[in-house]
Amino acid sequence: MTRCFALALCVVLATPASAQTTSRMTCADAMALVKRQGAILLDTGNQTFQRFVRDRSFCELTEIADLRFVPTRDNPECPIGYRCREPDYGDWNWQ
Repeated sequence: MTRCFALALCVVLATPASAQTTSRMTCADAMALVKRQGAILLDTGNQTFQRFVRDRSFCELTEIADLRFVPTRDNPECPIGYRCREPDYGDWNWQ
């Protein structure tokens, strides 16, 4: 019984309580939320959480910002904001 309670507590604590699901929002609402918050963790469906940012200023110094598209209630490919990531070799213009 104690193990079950401990496991359930871990699951609850590991799930972001404030995370909103993009599929329940309109595209305009999702974009506005990212713009207003600057950086936010959102559920993009099936308990898949991703961090979205308004612009590169919310990324680490060594990261770049990639435009991200997520499904929303009214748009299967809503340009919600950006995702921060480390650049790889293909990101550099070597010419």
